[in-house]
Amino acid sequence: MVPPFAPAAARPLPESFWTSLGYFSALRVLVAGFFLVAYLMYGESFNLGAHRGSMFLVTDIVYGVLALAFLALGNRARPHFDLLLTAEVVVDIVAMAMMTYASGGLRSGMGYMLMVVLAAASLVGQGRMILFYAAAATVAILFVQGYQFLELHADIGDFFHAGITSIGFFAIAISGRLLARRIVANEELARLRGVALAEQLEISEQVMRDMQDGILVVNRDGELRQFNPQALVLLDVVKRDVHFTDINSLSGELGELVARWWRGEIPGHEVFRPAGSGRMLQARFFTAGQGEKALIYIEDLAQAQAQAQQIKLAALGRLTANLAHEIRNPLAAISQAAELLPEEGRHEMQLRLARIISDNAQRLNGLVAEVLELGRRDRAHPEWIHLKTFLAAFIEELSPYDPQAGGRIALEVKDDLMIRFDRGHLHRVLWNLLTNALRHGSGAPGGIRILVRAVPSTLPVELRIVDDGPGIEPEARPQVFEPFYTTHGAGTGLGLYIARELCEANGASLEVAENAPGGHFCIVARGELCQQSQTGSPEQENQAAF
Repeated sequence: MVPPFAPAAARPLPESFWTSLGYFSALRVLVAGFFLVAYLMYGESFNLGAHRGSMFLVTDIVYGVLALAFLALGNRARPHFDLLLTAEVVVDIVAMAMMTYASGGLRSGMGYMLMVVLAAASLVGQGRMILFYAAAATVAILFVQGYQFLELHADIGDFFHAGITSIGFFAIAISGRLLARRIVANEELARLRGVALAEQLEISEQVMRDMQDGILVVNRDGELRQFNPQALVLLDVVKRDVHFTDINSLSGELGELVARWWRGEIPGHEVFRPAGSGRMLQARFFTAGQGEKALIYIEDLAQAQAQAQQIKLAALGRLTANLAHEIRNPLAAISQAAELLPEEGRHEMQLRLARIISDNAQRLNGLVAEVLELGRRDRAHPEWIHLKTFLAAFIEELSPYDPQAGGRIALEVKDDLMIRFDRGHLHRVLWNLLTNALRHGSGAPGGIRILVRAVPSTLPVELRIVDDGPGIEPEARPQVFEPFYTTHGAGTGLGLYIARELCEANGASLEVAENAPGGHFCIVARGELCQQSQTGSPEQENQAAF
């Protein structure tokens, strides 16, 4: 907390305080100059210096010199504000009192200049010390009146005049103090609103910069008032460092749409393709600024369609999970009945049909199991897994699927890498990827490689599974992670989709490498999901064993 009498360096005042004080000092110089000219030209007519002319002239000259000194001091040295203001007001009171005495007392009207001084001081100082100034002016006026009463034997009724004038001093002081408080409150309110407005503008600009949609604000004549960087990206503007002033300089197609929208020829949204761009965009138009400006949102239709597709797939996943749960019970009954048929000594044709029923029932049961597992992807229980130990144990588990798996798979991983992942999810992801690699690989020893590496700066782990098979056709790569997409006759089409969903549920991502020979999948875990540890300890190996 700042102490009440802290030095000026500890309590810096706004520039407006010093500006007002400068105006007050300049007014003092003008008043001194006015009195000097009036005395020299019309002194007798205005009763200026009527009692003591030389005293009036000397006081006015000294007053003017001090006024110039205060003006220079306030513009350069800038000492304590309250101290400088008090010194100036005290000089005003003394000078006005002496010139009032030199002009013959309060009847000359010079005493009323103190009311102007007090009013100005209350506004400049914003009410501080104003009652002290009024009291000092009252003492000065009463002193002048008392001295004249003793020296000139003035009428005692003049004291009533002095008293009324003193009451006027305090009335002006109190009124000025109240007015100054209101001014201070209004200035503080304006400052707070200015700060709030600046913060709101900063937030709005940040939101505009980070939005995925492009935003433009355009006048009726096509003048660009504002736009965000994403608008340049969507419109495929190459020279983004150029100062654009017209919407047609960004996109002639969009400029034509805006002009047609202003004329009422098109609705509030329209699809267009920028010149030289391969993407389709949707522009949405809204009026802004009392109807004189257009607010334009630009959206990438491909991205919007992808989001809609994800929503549909999520709904489809919930539906299929429910259906799978309902199918499982009658499917189990069919499988059991198919297993009982051979026990009754049926003919070869009937046994063959029973095997067909059993095989397809097992396939459907596998599909149901995968769909149900997909519905449980959000139930992740991540833990730290020692990758080298886990992967070595996992390769041994592949022996029932392929007895040659141990020789066909080459493992390259550092001893100290750990990843935070749900153990069951990681097992299922690797099972899907490696069984695909074993199925499509050439069968040569070391034809399938598991490569694990970590970038030292941020330590994200990349787990790559590479095989020497025919790979994925370029036109099929966009669909490999879609549900029910398969190139294998006995497959369900859910393996890679489930693998990617499980990776995302654990904060990782599953990608297919482009322009790579053979199959090449990469699991990328963020840096906070990875760490390095001491290797070879039995505790870690026991913890990592599946």
